[in-house]
Formats: sequence, C-alpha cells, structure tokens
Amino acid sequence: MTTWEMLAVLAAGIGAGTINTIVGSGTLITFPVLVATGLPPVTATVSNALGLIPGSISGAIGYRAELTGQRRRILRLSLAAATGGLCGAILLLLLPATAFETIVPALVALALVLVLLQPRISRAVQRRRERRGNPGRPDGGPLLFAGLLLASVYGGYFTAAQGIIYLSLMGMLINDTLQRLNATKNVLAAVVNTIAALFFLFAAHFDWTAVLLIAIGSTIGGQIGAKVGRRLPPAALRRVIIVVGILAIIQLTTRG
Repeated sequence: MTTWEMLAVLAAGIGAGTINTIVGSGTLITFPVLVATGLPPVTATVSNALGLIPGSISGAIGYRAELTGQRRRILRLSLAAATGGLCGAILLLLLPATAFETIVPALVALALVLVLLQPRISRAVQRRRERRGNPGRPDGGPLLFAGLLLASVYGGYFTAAQGIIYLSLMGMLINDTLQRLNATKNVLAAVVNTIAALFFLFAAHFDWTAVLLIAIGSTIGGQIGAKVGRRLPPAALRRVIIVVGILAIIQLTTRG
C-alpha cells in the first residue's frame, strides 16, 4: 500500500468502528476501500473481519454501563452468535462470491422494516403478554435464538448490516430499552467477528497491513461511537439505523 492508501484504510477503520458501535454496517465503509487498494474481495473481507475485532470490543467496553444485569442473556445469545459466525466464515470460503451476497440487500431491507415497525410490534406483543399474564422471557426465547443464529451466519460471511438485523430482532422479542439492546448487539458482533477471525487465521489469506490499520482505526472509532450512541434517544437512534440501512442497500445494489 502507498502512504495515502494506508491513511485511507485507517480513516475507514475509524468510520467503521464508529458506525458499528452506534448501529452497524461499518463494513460498507472499509470493504470498498480495501478493494480499491487492490485486495481481492475475499481477502478484503477476511482482513476486514480480523481488523474489526478490536473495534467491536472497544464499542462493547464503551457501553459497559448498559451491559449491567445482562450477563445471562448475553451468554445464551452469544452461543447462537458464535455458532452462526463460524458457519458463515466457512460459507465464505466454500461458496462463490455472488451466491450469498445476492440476498443481502433483501435481508437489510427486511431488517429496516422491522426496525421501523418495532415500537408498534413491541407494544402489541406487550399487550398480548399482559392479557395472558406472561411477562415474556428476558432472553427472547427460542425464536430470538434461532433468528440470531441465522443473522450470525450472515455476519460471519459479510458482516454488513449485521447489527441492524440484531437490533430489529431483539427489539421485537425482548422488553428492554434500545440502548441496552444496542450494548448487547455490540457484544454479539464482537463474538461473531472473533469466531470468524480465528477460523480465517488458519484457513484464509489476509493482509496484515490492512488488518493492523483497521484494528487501530476501529478501536478509536468504537470509543467515539459509544460516546455518540449513548446520547441518542431511542427515536433518534432508530432514525440513524434506518438512514444507515438505506445507504447500505444502495451501496450493496450498486456495487460493481
């Protein structure tokens, strides 16, 4: 890489770490930059996954206050995230590059619809639980576990908009604040990135320069994202999610 390319990758890492902590979809910042430096798409994806691990951890640390009392929930959901992440990483190396990405825009669009309707759906679910005298499960039950498992397969494969899908699923099935769910999302993203990256270390090619630059940038961005994201009220955070998701769909469908 040239000096300017290295600076561009570093800047992309900061941007990705910031947006991943607030919402998700940071890969849509780093991936095109890595490809523009000359890395093959699969190598860029693998290098990106490795580099984003410190950013995910940094973002989770920034949300540590919101993680209080969520230990049991996170342990259960992390099992789904780890299993799905490993399956997604394996698929990345086994399937043709276009086989899985063709459904990505549809998945992101579905997640955005769920985020948009989440307050209404959550109120309806809550009223139904109250009528039945059932407060609901704090971990979302089997439906959320299965949903996060599938979302993590996608996350291990490409990661873009993974956080949006997590938030939409948890927002519907868990009765908790959006900020606390966002904190959980950051931990689950860290789990998926770590599991996928450990697999890639032994099974795929990656570029250490790109990995290091994104790692440094995403660590800085994780702290920035936590400071910004924790100050956003639920309505504003939901709007940010929708805007980022729309941009993600546009980029995914127009990317050559």
